[in-house]
Amino acid sequence: MKDAKPVSPAERLFKFANVSRRVSSSLDSQRVAREIVEGVRELTGGRFGVVAAFDSDRGCKTLFSSGLTEDEHRRLEEWPDGPPLSDPFGDQPGPLRVSDVTQHLRDRGIRTDLLPPGSLQCTPIRHLGVHFGNLYLVDRGSDQVASDEDDQILELFASQAAAAIANAHAHGHERRTREDLEAIVEASPVGVVAFDARFDNRVSANGEAKRIVEPLLDPGQTLHDVLGAMTLRLGNGTETTLREFLLAGCDSSASMLHAEEILFRASDGRSVAALVTTTRIHGTDGVVSIVLAMQDLAPLRERERHRAEFVSMVSHELRAPLSAIKGSIVALRDDAAAPSHAEMREYHRIIDEKTDHMRRLIGDLLDAGRVEARTLSVEPQPNEVTALVDKARNTFVSAGGRHSVLIDVATDLPRAMAECDRIVQVLVNLLWNAAKASSESSPIRVAATREGMHVAITVSDEGQGVAPEQLPQLFEKCSGVDLGTPSRGVGRGLGLAICKGLVEAHGGRIRAESGGIGRGARFTFTLPVVPDDDHPDVAIDRSELPVQEHRKHVCVLVLDDDPHMLRYVRDALAPAGYSVVATGDHRELPQLVRDHSPDLLLLDLLLPDTNGLDIMANVPELADMPIIFISAYGRAETIAKALDTGAADYIVKPFSPVELTARICRALRGPERKDPFRVGELVLDYDKHVVTLAGHSVELTASEFELLCVFSTNAGRVLSHDYLNRRIWNGRSGGDPRPARTLVKNLRRKLGDDANNPRYIVSVRGVGYRFRETHGP
Repeated sequence: MKDAKPVSPAERLFKFANVSRRVSSSLDSQRVAREIVEGVRELTGGRFGVVAAFDSDRGCKTLFSSGLTEDEHRRLEEWPDGPPLSDPFGDQPGPLRVSDVTQHLRDRGIRTDLLPPGSLQCTPIRHLGVHFGNLYLVDRGSDQVASDEDDQILELFASQAAAAIANAHAHGHERRTREDLEAIVEASPVGVVAFDARFDNRVSANGEAKRIVEPLLDPGQTLHDVLGAMTLRLGNGTETTLREFLLAGCDSSASMLHAEEILFRASDGRSVAALVTTTRIHGTDGVVSIVLAMQDLAPLRERERHRAEFVSMVSHELRAPLSAIKGSIVALRDDAAAPSHAEMREYHRIIDEKTDHMRRLIGDLLDAGRVEARTLSVEPQPNEVTALVDKARNTFVSAGGRHSVLIDVATDLPRAMAECDRIVQVLVNLLWNAAKASSESSPIRVAATREGMHVAITVSDEGQGVAPEQLPQLFEKCSGVDLGTPSRGVGRGLGLAICKGLVEAHGGRIRAESGGIGRGARFTFTLPVVPDDDHPDVAIDRSELPVQEHRKHVCVLVLDDDPHMLRYVRDALAPAGYSVVATGDHRELPQLVRDHSPDLLLLDLLLPDTNGLDIMANVPELADMPIIFISAYGRAETIAKALDTGAADYIVKPFSPVELTARICRALRGPERKDPFRVGELVLDYDKHVVTLAGHSVELTASEFELLCVFSTNAGRVLSHDYLNRRIWNGRSGGDPRPARTLVKNLRRKLGDDANNPRYIVSVRGVGYRFRETHGP
């Protein structure tokens, strides 16, 4: 080539041999390509050389260059029309000579402004019929063309490159295959150990195999160190050393083991049991290694123990109610003397109770099976967390729970996505777990807060607690941690396993915490919040505050959906001389008020489909009646909201009969004698039924005086037309705002109050009116 220094044939041969030796000594395809392209430039004096390797689509995958600057190499790789040195010459059957490479590429419609001009030699790199790429040699000038000798050198180097690149590819493929196999074996849940047939090399074992045999090794020991000392007891009772066992396996005529139970024993008596399968690996000289596949039997035996415990527990649970049912039936059938009516009722009660017990147990067993088979499904719907907790508490109490349940639910909780019955089932199970773990004198606490996009519900007790090492096992079926409730149709760990399955089916998580033995336990589970439901506060018209009025008749109306609470209140108030009207259906409330004219309402805060605050705001018949809330929710914000809405009192469950009667007596005393109301020159004397303005008496009708009383007792609050309608006319205007407007107009005229510049009654557009607050005497 141009300006090339002549090289003798011997020198060329020496340089070629030297390059071939360097190429053959490497299995790195990049290094091979670099040695090739530098060697061919050295022998031919080329300006620069390039090796272009193809990918599977015959595109230029890799470029190795010599003689180019970093910028020139980068521009060659980033050629806008694709690397120009791959396609134009890729299908040449042999060497190609071009005197002007730029003109050659231009004739093919390829940009050449980034490639320096010069002559070019190209030869394909092929091995066993596979075209790997091309080898190029380019000179600066275009006035000389390479010789036949240069072509021969190029072909020789291309042949060397082909063999070396093929070997590098094969080596890389073999290495990746081996690494993939090693990764698969290492990740296998089955232990794999490979012993060299000569037993003079290190034993290869994956992580699971090391874990299985670890109890038999002293610190620093490997499995190879104890080949002669470790003994094996085979399934047929034969005992042998591990080395003798492996030597026997090297005999091609010996049978291999398949899933045979073997006991591995160390010299000091420590042992582990495993299911073992053996395989021989053959080489050209016979057996080269023995492979043992080992499966640890300890977890299998633990599961079998759990299964036996589970069957025993279920048998016991079913046998106890069956015995009670059978005994009651036999007594009813075979008693020589006819049982009394009371005895028959007791026998029937036992049969009914034990039948329900068996039904619950069977339901729990089916749920446990669905959880284990991952077929448990739920249909979550938006639900108020307070409603879920209250229903669970009522279910717990109705089923005989004797513990106090203290509830602390944040007032600003969003609704949660939950299937009501399933989450109530979770809460009831957790309540019974807490009850079984603690004495009846200690309370169970239920709390709910927000955790990001979830609501977290916690059930905690002050009972026996759980050891830290047992916490991870609590939610396993038949975990052996005694937190179950056998008397409620669920065995040790079964109820918590069902809770875990139900919560996770809702997209939540459940966890257990404990300070240790004797320090109580705390179970928390989460539920997703309803999307875009961050502030589901109950819609309450806070201006509609009923005014208490003392009545002479002592009739107490009780609204609670818990029949046990209704019975408790009736039993508590009857000895004190109160007559009690009870209902669990809030829809009956208006009619019961009209029929019985009760003096006071005991109202549960949380009811099916509604709540006590909504009832206060939307039932006109309750406008003048003292209302006492009874609820398990003792959170300060909840009590404050109820009292601020107009309740006379708030009693937290559980409460004693003495406390209940005392609270009712105080609410029924009525308002104390009131001081006159004063605002500006206006004075309203409630007791004397007199209104004066600047010292002069103002004559008002009964309706106007009642309206002024309502305004004054609610000074500063906005009162709607609908509220005034219920207070003044007991709702007889049918919701028409005109009577209230007319009455306000008349009252303003008599007080000399200008609607455009009011001193007393301020209009609130679209809502109603607000009376100015007192300014003092």
